[in-house]
Amino acid sequence: MFRFVDQPTIAAGKGEVWVVFNGGGPIVAAGAPVTGLGEVGSFIAPDVVAGTNNCTYGDLAIGPHGQVMQVCTLTESGQGGGRIYVNVDPDGLGPAGFNDHSIFVVDTHVGGFDFIPAQPDRSVDAEPGLAWDRTGGPHNGRVYLVYTLEQKNESDNTKNSQFLPKISLDPTTGNLAVIWYDARNDLGTGGAADTDGIPNTDAQLWGAFSTDGGQTFTKNIQISAGTSNSHDAQNGIDYGDYSGLSFYGGIAHPAWSDNSNSTGNNPDGTLHQLDIYSASVPVRGR
Repeated sequence: MFRFVDQPTIAAGKGEVWVVFNGGGPIVAAGAPVTGLGEVGSFIAPDVVAGTNNCTYGDLAIGPHGQVMQVCTLTESGQGGGRIYVNVDPDGLGPAGFNDHSIFVVDTHVGGFDFIPAQPDRSVDAEPGLAWDRTGGPHNGRVYLVYTLEQKNESDNTKNSQFLPKISLDPTTGNLAVIWYDARNDLGTGGAADTDGIPNTDAQLWGAFSTDGGQTFTKNIQISAGTSNSHDAQNGIDYGDYSGLSFYGGIAHPAWSDNSNSTGNNPDGTLHQLDIYSASVPVRGR
């Protein structure tokens, strides 16, 4: 048994379904065959992924041949930075299992509990995410990774926080969508993007698309119609630990925490408890 289980993540594809989680120290992975709608076989014995002790806040993806990749962040507990690692099981449900070592990818400079003005109670982490192209197209087999770097987004000039990113790949085209919470418009000077007169405490949901295999991205797009303040929710965890994103048929479907009441039907009104908002966002031009 595990001392605790943190951030379980699930992925399905190529006739299999996998789940990974931090099992009180290392990353643990398990998969099962899927033969049809509702037809899920028994899960294989959980595999403790080598080189992942105290590595967490991860994601996983399934490749075009049933391979499985997991990503996680080995961090200092506070704001001292972290390192992102990946590990691959080359045959998925086959006998090989995950590699006997993890592969270093990049330093993030974002700690495991990195407190920022827009997420002052829960903090943020680098929140790495994976997308693996299985389309059979020009970029088939390519793996994409998104994470927080603690450097400004190259397509804007803000010094404000951008955090909790999520990536998804459209299996019908191979195009990419990325979303994140963004405080760029909160200058603390009032207006629609500022709820409290303090800069960098309010956030909106933004995103971008790539149609060329991640070489370039469209201009950033504001997705949320309103502006949220997570601290006003008084829930202790702000926006939470991650956002959600699905991308299919040229339409991105993000899900995020929002208390702007931009829809006018938040049961708790404006700038109180958070609700899950979603949108349908078509691929847009540059």
